[in-house]
Amino acid sequence: MPHVIRKRIVLKASAILLSTFVPFACGLAQSPAPLTLEIQLDKPLYKVSPTLYGLMTEEINFSYDGGLYAEMVRNRTFGTRSHAQPVHWYLVEKGEGIGSMGIDDASGPSDALPSSLRIDITKADAESPVGVYNDGYWGMALKPDTTYKGSFYAKADSSDLGAVTISLVNDTSGAALATTTAPTPTTEWKPYLFTLKTGKISSSTNNHLVLTVAHPGKLWLDVVSLFPPTFHDRENGNRPDLMEMMSAMHPTFLRLPGGNYLEGDEIADRYDWKNMIGPLVDRPTHPSPWRYQSSDGMGLLEFLEWTEDLNIEPVLAVYAGYSLHGAHINAGPFLKPFVQDAVDEIEFVTGDIRTKWGAVRAQLGHPKPFPLHYVEIGNEDWFDKSGSYETRFTQFDRAIKAQYPELKTIATMPLKQTRPDVQDDHYYLRATESYAHATQYDHTDRSGPKIFVGEWATREGSPTPDLNAALGDAALMTSFERNSDLIIMASYAPLFVNVNPGGMQWESDLIGYDAGSSYGSPSYYAQVLFGKYLGDSVPKTAVQNTPPRFFYSATTDTAKGKMYLKMVNGSSVPQPVALKLSGAARIAAGAVMETLSGNDPAETNTISDPKHLVPVKSTLKESSASFNHTMPAYSIQVIEFSFEKMP
Repeated sequence: MPHVIRKRIVLKASAILLSTFVPFACGLAQSPAPLTLEIQLDKPLYKVSPTLYGLMTEEINFSYDGGLYAEMVRNRTFGTRSHAQPVHWYLVEKGEGIGSMGIDDASGPSDALPSSLRIDITKADAESPVGVYNDGYWGMALKPDTTYKGSFYAKADSSDLGAVTISLVNDTSGAALATTTAPTPTTEWKPYLFTLKTGKISSSTNNHLVLTVAHPGKLWLDVVSLFPPTFHDRENGNRPDLMEMMSAMHPTFLRLPGGNYLEGDEIADRYDWKNMIGPLVDRPTHPSPWRYQSSDGMGLLEFLEWTEDLNIEPVLAVYAGYSLHGAHINAGPFLKPFVQDAVDEIEFVTGDIRTKWGAVRAQLGHPKPFPLHYVEIGNEDWFDKSGSYETRFTQFDRAIKAQYPELKTIATMPLKQTRPDVQDDHYYLRATESYAHATQYDHTDRSGPKIFVGEWATREGSPTPDLNAALGDAALMTSFERNSDLIIMASYAPLFVNVNPGGMQWESDLIGYDAGSSYGSPSYYAQVLFGKYLGDSVPKTAVQNTPPRFFYSATTDTAKGKMYLKMVNGSSVPQPVALKLSGAARIAAGAVMETLSGNDPAETNTISDPKHLVPVKSTLKESSASFNHTMPAYSIQVIEFSFEKMP
């Protein structure tokens, strides 16, 4: 596929076979006959994977920079340039002030950042200051009575330059909404901290950050940073609204650092985790595969703290010697340093403070190890035309298992001579393909490796999925649940998109946002419903008279006495369902139901209409061991039954 559409679409031939769980037929019935669905609550078939639903992200669609990672300053290290000028930075000359700016490649605050922005101030005073401003990621979101924490590295050509004034300024009015000062820079590189507190302002995103001085001279700047309040008040942390939206999905894991971002276009562009720990001034930045520079602010420790804040586990993907433009490293001595990097990375995650990399993690403020059970070796290595993946996988697998025998390793493609613990499947489909694919795993051979559906989505709608996509997604998730003896993990992708012009590289993304607000797509709410209502075992079921575009799954939580029934009606007409629940001493009346539905498959949510389609909670008037129920057209329904076990 082309560079921007390199994800694999998988549709196996078995996907079109009739399922013993959900028979699939072509054609739209004009008057659908009532289907019969029987669930035997006392006959569990197998356990639901405790890690079934999780998260997958990567640096695409401004998912980290300009998205989850809460940094408000864009191009804070001045590395992205248009000719000699840094992009998103502009000269400020107030009153009669005169100055110029440009990149100085001979002076920087660290070995990782050897260049900086130099501002030459020819004429300036208190009434005519000179400096620069940054316009953020399509603006900077400000709220009333809120404190923003900032910092920058600076030096001056003399001690006469005076203090640096920092302000948050409204784009429209030009009014300073918060102002402070930092001490006069010295002639050596040093960090400077500041805070900005807004007053009784109106919330808006059309604001920018200004740094000025009031005396002639030369000022060098780098790592200019500004953060709003973050989730759990993490330093260098994440946006609270996006973290809360992920938490509502009830995930159990985060696949990190995610997809193509792991590999990079070239080997030098890979996610080199050792360059992404420690102070921001020691992180060099690097190009992401999606045509913009990564700030490297989302380093390995930040990923791990993200999992800690959501009370989930990491699924660690390690670079395995292949990059997207085709460069690879053959198994053997040349691959050995990369294997050692992976082993070191695992030690950083799991090692105690007596280990080399565990001690480094402790020095960075986190002495407690993180839990880890799965390590993925590479990403989408079916693109490697050299055929080297199996030998590369084997070298990584042996080294990891030798030191960490308890870890399970994940292969990114089918292997011929080696059986991995888990195999990663990826697919991106249209709704009709999702309906067909929803029966595939009902027929998959159970003698092979377990399956991690590491990237999947029904791609309809832009920038975020519409109702038709949500119906396709829900159909797929019923398959994941029915087959959770085989499918141990699944994570939708991509998770995030900045909806501003130029913010999207891949359409149909679960959660949309701009600098100040966010919203969930219909597919997001389908994910929320499926994660919220999930038992620990799959009961025996039988279905008759199944029409096209109807799908279901059932799970039970015996300890809680709950059964969760999920049904999908992708048809334009209502669907009668005759429900029969057996194997329980009593089915409680008043089952709880949540419904996500609409009038047309193209209906969706947007940044300006974020709650157009959301689940509606209700109580079933009739719920017993046997009753009739009718699903609305174009609907996803989850019903929570309470039952008493047989004596």
